[in-house]
Amino acid sequence: MSTYDRIYTIVCQIPHGQVATYGQVAQLANLAGKARLVGYALFRVDVQSDVPWHRVINAKGEISESPFRNGGDYLQRSLLEAEGVEFNRSGKVNFKQYRWQPDLNEPHS
Repeated sequence: MSTYDRIYTIVCQIPHGQVATYGQVAQLANLAGKARLVGYALFRVDVQSDVPWHRVINAKGEISESPFRNGGDYLQRSLLEAEGVEFNRSGKVNFKQYRWQPDLNEPHS
């Protein structure tokens, strides 16, 4: 399984209405310290893909904005809001309420 496939396998486990951070996904994919690699992998995902790329946000609880995403930032927020995820006035998600807490006894990749 490729590194990107390991990342996508983890991201596909994030439940509807919950989020994970890039670093959290990296850790679960046995890629500790490689949060940027997770970002690169998700940047490559087609927005119509079955991979719920929109459920991964940065460690600040925000959508990582980039001019290279061609509107993907707005799409990501609207997809999360459609799943019931709320953002505060600063554009942050409440991790206590929405952060995915996987069962660490279960295999993830």
